[in-house]
Parts: sequence; structure tokens; C-alpha cells
Amino acid sequence: MILGVAIYAVTHNVAWILFPLVVRGFGLIASVIGIFTVRGSDRRSPMTSLNTGYYITVALAIAGMWVVTNSMLNEKGAGYWFFYAGVVGILTSLAFVFITQYYTAGSWRPVKEIAEAAKTGPATTIISGVAVGFETTASSAIAIALALFFSHFFGEQWGAATGLPHGGIYGTAVATMGMLMSAAFILAMDTFGPITDNAGGVASMARASQETRDRTDRLDAVGNTTKALTKGYAVGSAALAAFLLFSAYLDKVAQLTGKPFDSVDLAKVNVFLGGFLGAMLVYLFSSLAIRAVGRAGSAIIEEVRTQFREHPGIMQGTERPDYARVVDITTASALRNMIAPGLLAIGAPILVGILLKAEAEAAMLMVGTMAGVILATVLNNGGGAWDNAKKYIESGELHDDKGQVIGKGTPAHAAAVVGDTVGDPFKDTAGPSLHVLIKLLSTITLVLAPLFV
Repeated sequence: MILGVAIYAVTHNVAWILFPLVVRGFGLIASVIGIFTVRGSDRRSPMTSLNTGYYITVALAIAGMWVVTNSMLNEKGAGYWFFYAGVVGILTSLAFVFITQYYTAGSWRPVKEIAEAAKTGPATTIISGVAVGFETTASSAIAIALALFFSHFFGEQWGAATGLPHGGIYGTAVATMGMLMSAAFILAMDTFGPITDNAGGVASMARASQETRDRTDRLDAVGNTTKALTKGYAVGSAALAAFLLFSAYLDKVAQLTGKPFDSVDLAKVNVFLGGFLGAMLVYLFSSLAIRAVGRAGSAIIEEVRTQFREHPGIMQGTERPDYARVVDITTASALRNMIAPGLLAIGAPILVGILLKAEAEAAMLMVGTMAGVILATVLNNGGGAWDNAKKYIESGELHDDKGQVIGKGTPAHAAAVVGDTVGDPFKDTAGPSLHVLIKLLSTITLVLAPLFV
């Protein structure tokens, strides 16, 4: 909408400002229809049912994008260029769904590789999971790079056809909105994950039948994948949006100084330091987030051990555990331990901007965003792959050299549980938090730009 104001100043067409709202409206309609088409079946994987609904959402989103771009952005009959840019964004969301499923679903090589590594102990399980996490960065980064390149290119073609400014950057904005058209469906899949996870826990505590447990395990495994793909989708959209906000920051500084500001010179010492500190910020923030989980986890383990020791009837099913105490520890610990990461995320860009000035702040934003997207991809997909490697073993899919099933209660399963435990703070805390950090960096630099000039 900010970019739309700049084009409105030339065309006096309010559609440029309202476009994001209208196209998201079409996206919501597409998502609602897609969600209603999802139907469960014992004859096929739950992931297949969810994917079918998502494909319908994507098809309807493309149709909606065609209607909106050709009715609102059709300046001099060139609106089709923005339609192409929008399709690039929609296909990018589809690419992230496929990439995440490949790396975190149990039917593909990466998860099977981690499960095989579990045969030789926790150390090889960790090594294999970290390797998978690092590997995921290639396809994710390439998908983002292609999306930015082609959407900017199509926007520039619109500018060449109409002679109007800001076409390239508005093309990337249209791609971002295209990617976000299916956000409601993706968020529904994200919520599906913890619901199925807790349903499995309830079924286990209720001593439900093995058939019920098998069903909840299948749903839980799919839930791990949908949680991971949501985070990948969020980071991808954050990367596209951060590029827009970075451009908006450059424009804001140019407006405040009255001088053109369209390049960032990393050869300058201050600017290089800003970029260097931006990359550091991402890793220090992740360290604090992971440590927070470790502290909370330690406190809960001590509480559970105390309850088992003082109330032996819990294990026999004759006494009820004090659930409220554990929930209280979790909540208090989460709030207390996330103060430091929160202050770091807000304070670091402000300090860099005030001490090293506007161009260094731009470098921090740019490099911090790149590092954040890459590290978030490692944490999200690596954690999801570890989790589903454990599920893969629990479902009886892993076999030894003699063809015997390696399942629950085996050393391989114990090793996979260690990997899953390591992956939990990766995929459930640090990875998603980096998505917030990326958006926060962009927002703080844009809002406080006058302080840095």
C-alpha cells in the first residue's frame, strides 16, 4: 500500500493503494473453498487430503489474481505483467510446500536417512539431522531468489510498457501478495499440527485401542510436516516482504535527507560493521531462544521427577498428576526467558542506527534478513525431519539387515527420541522466532529512520 501511494501520485488511481486488500479478499475466498474440500479417508494419507485442498486453493488464487490485476492494475492494458508477477508468488508458496514436505515427510530420503542413522546411536542421528537442515537452505534460497528476480522483471516490463515508475518493486509486492493469498489455508494446516499432536497424547493417556493410536500417530506425523511447511512458508514470505520494506527504508532515508539513497557500500567500514552485526544478531538471538527452552525443559523435568517420587500412584494410575504446576512453570519460564531475546531484537538495530548511522543500518537490515532466512530454514526443516524420523521408526517402517522391524523400545528408537528432543527448540521456538525477528528488523528501521539520519 505504501508503494501504491507512490504510483497513485502519478496515475491518481486509488486502485494501486487498495489492491492488496482486494487480492487478499480473493485469497480468503479461495482458502475457505479449499478448506471445505478437505476430506479424510482410511485409504489414503492425510497429507494427500490436505494437498488436494491446497491445490484447489492455489488454482482459485490464480483465477482471483487474474481478475484483480486485470481490473485494478490494467494501466494502458499492461496489467497482465502484474498477473505474471502474482503467479510467481503463488507458485513460490507451492514450491515451499513441496520443499518442506520433501525434507520433513517420512516418505522421502531425508527422514529415512536420519532414521537409518539412528541405528548407530544418538550422535549419528544428530549429525544426519544437522546435515539435512543445512541441505534445505539450497532449494529454499533458490526459490526465493527466482521469485524476486522474475517478479521484479515482470514489474519492470510493465514499467517499460506504460512509462510509469516503480514497476519493478511493485512487481515484487504483487508476488508477495500472491504468496500470501493462501495464508488462511496454510495457517489452518499449521493449527492442525498441535491439535493432532495433543490428540495423540490424550489417546495415549486414556489407554485407547491400538487402532486409535495408529490413526493418531498417522495424523501426528502429517501434523509435524504441516507445522514445518507453515514455518517455511512464513520465512519465504518474510524474505519477499523484507525486500519491500528494505526498499521502503531507502526511500524514507532519501526523503529525509533530500539526496538519492539507492545503494549500500559495504566497502565502508561502518557499513561493513552494520552488516556483520546483523548476521551476528540472528545467531545470538537463536542462542537465547534455544537456551530458554533448555531452562524451561530442565525445570519441568525436575518437577515431573519430584511428582513421580512423592506420588508413586501416578505411574500406577491411582493418583492424578498436578498438571497445573507444570503449566505454571512453562508459562512463567517462557515469559521470563524471552525478555533477553526481545530486548536484543529491539535494542540492537536501534543502537547500530544511532551509532553507525543510516547506511550501516541498511546493511544490518539486508544482511540480517539474509542470515535470518537461511538459519530459520535450517532450524525449521531440521527439527521437523528429526521429529518425523522418530515417527518413522515408531510406525514400524525401519528394518535391520535381516528384515526385522526396528520399532519402539529399541536403541534406534531411543536415539531418534534424542534427535527429536534436540529438534523441538529448533522447530518450535528458534525457527519461528527468527521469522518475527526478520519482520521486526524491517519495521524498526523503517519507523525509526529519522533517528539514524
